Amino acid sequence: MIIDIPEGKDPIGYVWGEMVPGIGVAASNFSLAVYSHSTLGLREFEAARLRIAQINGCLFCLDWRTDRNGEKVEESFADDVTNWRTTENFDDRVRLAAEYAEVYTLDHHALDDEFFERMKKQYTDAEIVELSMCLGSWLAFGRLNHVLGLDAVCVLPGHSAQ
Repeated sequence: MIIDIPEGKDPIGYVWGEMVPGIGVAASNFSLAVYSHSTLGLREFEAARLRIAQINGCLFCLDWRTDRNGEKVEESFADDVTNWRTTENFDDRVRLAAEYAEVYTLDHHALDDEFFERMKKQYTDAEIVELSMCLGSWLAFGRLNHVLGLDAVCVLPGHSAQ
């Protein structure tokens, strides 16, 4: 971890809440909103989230599995996300979510009209905006936690480490 944390302080609570309370608390609330208010299906949500986690290298994000009323994706899902182009376990929406996450993260200038024509065949405009906001949250905050070395101690607000 590159940030000095006072003895006895929770690293996440300190960095996200105390160091920069005007920004950190708002960022934490946005991160939590992505999980609490998403209308996207669990599989497309997790495919996009995990693809960004794989690219960011965020240890916590790689281990995290979103729980929706006791339902989580299967253990092999992360391997399918890695192989999103060829896996037979994804439908078109899930595959597009993983693709969108990858291109959004690595080369957002490549998101062209052809790509969004394919997206609009599977997703409504509102779902595209929602997924884009989720991608932005995961990219920014997963990368922030990894860069600062917080990913080994990260706990999503409102949840316990799994």
